[in-house]
Amino acid sequence: MTDLFSPDPDDTDDDGVSSGAVRLPLAVRMRPTSVGELVGQRHLLAAGSPLRRLAEGGSGPAGPASVILWGPPGTGKTTLAHVVSKATGRRFVELSAVTAGVKDVRRVMEEARDARDLHRRETVLFLDEIHRFTKAQQDALLPGVENRWVVLVAATTENPSFSVVSPLLSRSLLLTLRPLSDDDIGGLLDRAVADDRGLGGAVALEDDARAHLVRMAGGDARAALTALEAAAGAALDESAERPAPVSLATTERAVDRAAVRYDRAGDQHYDVASALIKSMRGSDVDASLHYLARMLEAGEDPRFVARRIMIAASEDVGMADPSALQTAVAAAQAVAMIGMPEARIILAQAVVHLALAPKSNASYMGINAAVADVRAGLGGPVPPHLRDAHYAGAKKIGHGKGYVYSHDEPLGVASQQYAPDGVDGRDYYQPTDRGFERELTTRLQRLRDILRRR
Repeated sequence: MTDLFSPDPDDTDDDGVSSGAVRLPLAVRMRPTSVGELVGQRHLLAAGSPLRRLAEGGSGPAGPASVILWGPPGTGKTTLAHVVSKATGRRFVELSAVTAGVKDVRRVMEEARDARDLHRRETVLFLDEIHRFTKAQQDALLPGVENRWVVLVAATTENPSFSVVSPLLSRSLLLTLRPLSDDDIGGLLDRAVADDRGLGGAVALEDDARAHLVRMAGGDARAALTALEAAAGAALDESAERPAPVSLATTERAVDRAAVRYDRAGDQHYDVASALIKSMRGSDVDASLHYLARMLEAGEDPRFVARRIMIAASEDVGMADPSALQTAVAAAQAVAMIGMPEARIILAQAVVHLALAPKSNASYMGINAAVADVRAGLGGPVPPHLRDAHYAGAKKIGHGKGYVYSHDEPLGVASQQYAPDGVDGRDYYQPTDRGFERELTTRLQRLRDILRRR
């Protein structure tokens, strides 16, 4: 029987390329079948590590641990699971959270328990995209994991802290996969070109084309092999020469552009948004524009971006440049009226304004300090002279008595107590010496002197 991941070597066309290329994608044909073929993730595959023991079929008195594999697409989560499936003596069951339900999970658990009790066989359950399971579906996994009916290998592209229930997290090892290095991707491309499971030497990958594929992949092995397959197909169509040269021009024609590494619904959504905010805060206008472009090119809702910019205008710029918030609000309104693709220009203007503006988080720190005091129970009742005196009977109980109307004072500032007794005299707002806030420092001190002259 022909292995799923390796087409029959005798089943080739005139170019020497296995006709398995028609049946299975290159990325599937090149999937490793042993630990030795794995690319990257060496930090998880050291001798004696839980994942290595699992992949090599080791057990020991404690038994292998269930694991949750977390990482971006194309870093080897599914590949690791299939390597585990080759371990001798184990049943391997694969489910996808996209199509499986609670009934499927319970059926697997029952079969695994029977296999353990009747045949002393261990079952490895690979669950792809576990973040798509509801809480109830994930809870159905708990008995099997806790009682070791199955060794769970779950894969997710989303942060398990938010997408996996706590009881399941506590019963599993969380292993973080990293994007592959450029060297890893380059080596994988070279192997795919030469290997009989791949292109079997039917093409010759030129250096600049190879570098372009590595750059486009962004650490994603699947993306690299998919792009190589497209470029190789174009080269074989264009040239009668064998091996057919895969040039940079051929590659660029075959692969329109690099896929933007950004998942609107996943963890990268927050990572890139965070990078945009921190780049504006750090006054790096070029990095700020890069992250803005990355979000918009991935199809992010421009209104979400506009909201983040408005928050940054107050949190990070504040009174150092009061016009920054005006720009941000105007940009948000304009984006709502205009939409993409022109909205990118308006958002870019707002991002540039915030990145280049002087920075102050004094307003942000001021409200945080005030909130901390309120939560600590400080404050006390509103001073009587500030209380509402408009309703019937209010003045009889002292509301408004002694209140000084500020506009009646020569400087328009009345020297009286405004804050409750518990926080009277606290200085929440501490202006910086940057931008317009520098001018506020002197004015603020004069105001505080007048207000507290009592």
